[in-house]
Amino acid sequence: MTIINHFISGAEAAGSGTGTKPVYNPATGAVTAQLRLANAADLNATVAIAKKAAESWGDISLAKRTAVLFKFRELVAAHVEELAQLVTAEHGKVINDAKGEIGRGLEVIEFACGIPQLLKGEYSDQVSTGIDVFSFREPVGVVAGITPFNFPVMVPLWMAPMAIATGNAFILKPSHRVPSAAMLLAKLWKDAGLPDGVFQVLHGDREVVSGLLTHPDVDAISFVGSTPVAKHILEVATAHGKRIQALGGAKNHAIVLPDADLDNAADHLAAAAFGSAGQRCMAISVAVAVGDAADLLVKKVEERALDIKVKNGTEADADMGPVISVESRDFI
Repeated sequence: MTIINHFISGAEAAGSGTGTKPVYNPATGAVTAQLRLANAADLNATVAIAKKAAESWGDISLAKRTAVLFKFRELVAAHVEELAQLVTAEHGKVINDAKGEIGRGLEVIEFACGIPQLLKGEYSDQVSTGIDVFSFREPVGVVAGITPFNFPVMVPLWMAPMAIATGNAFILKPSHRVPSAAMLLAKLWKDAGLPDGVFQVLHGDREVVSGLLTHPDVDAISFVGSTPVAKHILEVATAHGKRIQALGGAKNHAIVLPDADLDNAADHLAAAAFGSAGQRCMAISVAVAVGDAADLLVKKVEERALDIKVKNGTEADADMGPVISVESRDFI
C-alpha cells in the first residue's frame, strides 16, 4: 500500500502523527493509498520552518523570486499530463476537466511572474509643506492555504504563487481526499529552485486546521470550501489576529429568454451541470426559462443529459466521472 507523507523543509516527511486516512479512487472504490495525518507537534515544527524560511525569502530580490516562478511555470506546464492523471485518480473528473483546471492554475502563475510591477509602491512629493508621502509593500510572513477536494491543482495555484511571489512562506493543507497533486506541486517548487521551507504540504484533519487558525506564527489564511466552514474560519482566525480570505459555496443561475438559441443554451447548461461531475461552485444548478422557451429547453437539456457517458474519467469517451465519494452520492 502506498503511503503519502507530508512535504516539509524541501523533502517528504512522515512526521510524528500516527493517524491515517484512506485515499480512494472514486471510479472503482478501491483504496489506493494511506495518507499520514499530522499532529500538533508536526504542525508546530512546520510553522517554525516556514517562519524561518519567510524571513530569508522575503529579503531575496524580486528578480530571483520571479526566476523561480518562471521555472515553476515551465515545470507545471511540462507535467500537465501527470498532474491530470493524479486529479482524475483521486477526484474522479475526466482527464480533459483535470487538464482544464491546471490551465487555470497556470494563468495565475503567469500573473505572479509579473510581481515586480505589481509590488511597486507610491511616492507623493510635497503633499503638504515639507511633507512627502510614500508607501511600500512587504510580506506578511507565513501564509496557510486550506483547499477543497474539487480542484486539487487550480485552487492551490490560486494561492501559493501569489503568496510566494510577494515574499511569504506558504503551508498547504489540501483535502485529505486528493493529496497526491499537492505533493507533486511541492516537488515542482523544489525543482524550480524554491528554498526549502518556503512551500510545504501538511496533511491533516480538524486538528491541523484548528492549529493553523490559532497558531501565533501563522499570519494569514486563505480558504476555499463550504459556507459554514468559511464562516467558522473567518470568525476564529480573525479573533486570533490573522488576515483572512474565506471563499464559501456559491450557486450560479442562468436565464434563458424565448428568443435565445436553445440548442446553444442547452449545450452550455449541460456542460455547466455535468462538468467536473457537477462538483464546483460555478456549476449552473438552476436555469430559469422564460415564456415559450421553457418546455422546449427542458426537452433539449433532457436529451443532452441522457447522452452523458458516465465512466471512469480516464476513458477517452467519458463525458462525466463519478462524484468524489459514497457519502457525496448519497447526499446528492
